[in-house]
This record gives sequence, C-alpha cells and structure tokens, in this order.
Amino acid sequence: PGHCPSPARATSSSPPDRSAAVAMAAVDPIDQLLANLGSNETVPNTIELAKQMGVDHQEVLVKAMKTLEAAEYITSEKKSFDTLSLSDEGAAILANGKTPEFQLFEATTPEGVESSELEALLGAKFKIAMGSCMKNKWAKKDGSKLLRLADPATVTDDAFVLIKAVSDGTALSAADEKNLSRRKLASKKKGTYFVLSKGPQFKATFVKQEACLTKEMLANGSWQQNPPKPANLDSLGAAVAGGYFHPLLKVRAEFRRILMNMGFEEMPTNRWVESSFWNFDSLFQPQSHPARDAHDTFFIKSPASTLTVPEDYYERVKTMHESGGHGSIGYRYDFKQEEAFKNLLRTHTTAISSSMLYRLANDYKATGG
Repeated sequence: PGHCPSPARATSSSPPDRSAAVAMAAVDPIDQLLANLGSNETVPNTIELAKQMGVDHQEVLVKAMKTLEAAEYITSEKKSFDTLSLSDEGAAILANGKTPEFQLFEATTPEGVESSELEALLGAKFKIAMGSCMKNKWAKKDGSKLLRLADPATVTDDAFVLIKAVSDGTALSAADEKNLSRRKLASKKKGTYFVLSKGPQFKATFVKQEACLTKEMLANGSWQQNPPKPANLDSLGAAVAGGYFHPLLKVRAEFRRILMNMGFEEMPTNRWVESSFWNFDSLFQPQSHPARDAHDTFFIKSPASTLTVPEDYYERVKTMHESGGHGSIGYRYDFKQEEAFKNLLRTHTTAISSSMLYRLANDYKATGG
C-alpha cells in the first residue's frame, strides 16, 4: 500500500457488533490464519486481518504468524508505514469530549466572566485556552473579564474533531497533521505490518512440531510423519553467568572494612619477588630449614640476589641466628650472606610484615610517635 494502513473506519453511528468479534477471537488465531491463506492465497495486511479477527495485532496475530513461519507453513514480508498517534494530552482531550478552548468558550457569556473564575475552572490550561479563544475571535479580554464574541451556533471544536479523526483512523491532511503536532496533541510514529504468503510446508491444519526426537518417536516411526523442528545451529546458547565472590572472600572483605574503619592501614603487598633475608632470616627461620629447599620455594635465576638489605639490621639478625640473645642461644651455625641475599617468589605475606615492622620501628625512633 502507498499510504498508512489505517484502522477500521466506522461507516455508521450504530455500535459495532462485538459478539461477532468475540466469537472470532475464541477461534485459534493459527487456524484463522491458515483458513484465510487457504482461501485468499495471500494476506496483504496483517493489521487489517487482526481487526477482522478481533484480536490484538502484535500480541496475538504476529505471535501466531511467527509460529507458522518457524514451521515454514507461511512466509512473511515486513512493511512499515507512518501512523499518527495521540499524545497523552490528546488522549485526555478525547476522553473529556472537548478541547480546553471550547470548554472555556462555553463558560463565557456576552456580559463577561471574571478571569479568576475561568482559571479556577480550567486550572493550568486556562492561559493556553484563552489564547486560542482570542485567536479564533471567540472571546475578548475586557479588564479582568473575558467576554464572549462568537455565536455558539457558529463555533465548532475543530481541534477535537481532528483528535477524534485520529482516534478513528481517518486520514488527515498535511495541514491538519501539522496543526496537531504543533500543539503536541499527536505525533507521527513508525508502524509495522506484514504481507503473508503460503510457505513450502503449508497445510490447512497446523501440526505442532516436536522440539526434539525421543526414543518412542524413533521406535514407532512417528517422526517421519511429523518431523521435529529444524535445529538452528546459528542460535546463541544461554548466557553464561558472571563469576561470584567466594564466601571466604566476602568474610575477608568484611573484616578488612571493619579494621580499616578502626584506623588500621593496609601494607603494600604487591612486591612478589622478595629476598630470603626478609622472607626467612628476619623471621628467624634457620638457613638449613627444609622449607628453604628448592622443591618448596621458587628461587629467581635473574636477578638471583638482592642488592642490599639494611646493614645494621642484617648484623643483628645474623647475631641472633648464630649466637642468640634476649634469652635465646640461637641456632649455633655460621650465617651465610649469599643464602640471605637469594631472591625468591614471596612464600607468605609475613615477609612484608617483617620489613614493615622494621620501617615503623625506625620511624618511631626518628619522630617519637
């Protein structure tokens, strides 16, 4: 069609026969579609067919159409058109039965009515209605009053007539459409309908296709008379859910929040390569301990050794290992610097604790707090 496929237009003032529509709607829309195609070969406009069937176009007819199209009973061709739809304000005027300016005109008299009374009647629409009335020469302002000028017998509510025409699906002229759009009573929207034709598997009666083959279907051969739905190998699988926090991570995060709110600060734990001095020696683990063997610890080949450690602290740690102190007799062995300077992948976060405690102690000595 070259123009908007408009809704059904009333041809008489008598109410429509709703019993026929209800009776048609009670019939399966799939059966109605097949019957229509069986007798007419094509369906030129699904919107018009939905009106004839007395069903909703999108929710009922298009849904039935897609079911038949998936089974190759029919084919469809999508068409689009411009349609004029009422805005919320236009729909409110339609429900009220008159425009605000016509309501204002009816409330005026030749002697005049106080503007305050008319504003109380129309509320926020008063100023717009008064402007339209004066523009149409229906009324004029005289001081605080609004006087009726036009003869009620000659005044028609043209804007309401246009709104009613849009509601009824009557085509409007370009000027009338522009007038409603300017007043934001209606706007153009894109509509869609379909042209339907018979498909390669068309039959007069629809037989629902099975979603998958079963053992029984293979045994009794029923799959040959009613083949299952074709597999869509291009379809996407179910969306994979995102990762979730482990319960222990949630508990850790909660403890972290509590401690940081109490004033604690986090240590910088992003130093993954550490010296054996901070990782083992400063924690007084003897250099002969089996945890320091190559099969329990990953040692770094390059650079294999750290460049430096605090000399004063190194000497105190060395003395503690060799001869002890503060009530300890030590491990009684020769402490080796090459062993202490070996680089490794940090085996525990306590290595950071030992170096941080050393720094904090020095800060305390320097500042006294």
